[in-house]
Amino acid sequence: MLEHGGHLIDASKKYNIPLEQWTDLSTGINPNGWPVPKIPEACWQRLPESADGLLNAAKRYYQCQSILAVAGSQAAIQTLPLMRKKSKVGVLAPAYAEHAYSWQKAGHEVIELSADGLESELATLDILILINPNNPTGMQFSKTQLLNWHRQLNRRNGWLIVDEAFIDTMPENSLSSHPATEGLIILRSIGKFFGLAGIRCGFAIAAEDLLSELDERLGPWSISHPSRYIATAALLDTQWQKKMQAELKKQSTRLAFLLKKRGLKVTAQTDLFLWARESNATEIHQCLAQKGILTRLFTKPSSLRFGLPKNESQWEHLDQALENMAANCIE
Repeated sequence: MLEHGGHLIDASKKYNIPLEQWTDLSTGINPNGWPVPKIPEACWQRLPESADGLLNAAKRYYQCQSILAVAGSQAAIQTLPLMRKKSKVGVLAPAYAEHAYSWQKAGHEVIELSADGLESELATLDILILINPNNPTGMQFSKTQLLNWHRQLNRRNGWLIVDEAFIDTMPENSLSSHPATEGLIILRSIGKFFGLAGIRCGFAIAAEDLLSELDERLGPWSISHPSRYIATAALLDTQWQKKMQAELKKQSTRLAFLLKKRGLKVTAQTDLFLWARESNATEIHQCLAQKGILTRLFTKPSSLRFGLPKNESQWEHLDQALENMAANCIE
């Protein structure tokens, strides 16, 4: 099983720091997510029903008509490779590793691509998987570019899979509103922008026949009744969404300023996380962890991903930790 951010309990035990004293910046999840209201008792007592309004809310939010709710986009990531015969699959590196892992596990040939080498390799691929914006590098792809690559793949019955987990603050760059087309699969997440990773709800947007097969493979009741209730309400709350889009942009700018002020190299920036390439990233990660700051460490290339602090106390905690360690850890 692959390593991910968010293992705060493990970090607490390893560094002997109580959970409540940590500032967790390791996930890229909005730390001030949508405020969950009281959940009706019926959500706990009855099985979920497909006609509960979730898909209508999702169609409105994502501006599409052909969509399937899944137990987090991870459910689709793990299942889509089972729906193809052996294929040659291209993935960017570094990127969210579950995509490559799931296709390899299912017996497909997976090759890692650099951004510069993607165009030249496209003609050899059956499947191209991109995260837009990419996690952790922040790289973005235009809609025109993506649709051009989709047309090339679709001519030979290939797929373009675009994971849009971090695109909610810039919906104008999303392909979710593009008419459902064979071979184009869009994955969306409730966990990141809405800060609701724990409800395990996401969406796949694609042609109806593909979604029908995916739905059949996932089986009934893949998302719990309480999760469907929360996701529906969050997707309909346009006032909160607009306010949060603006707030996250401000918080991201603030984080970039703070990291640069303390000598870190901010290589890329999105509204939910920043990426810093540092030759001694492991040392910086450990220095911060000793101060109760959890970051996401990458070794290829040597780098760190920083999510957003939750409140002023965490902002001060991060600033103090960076200031204290700057002389010894930051080159």
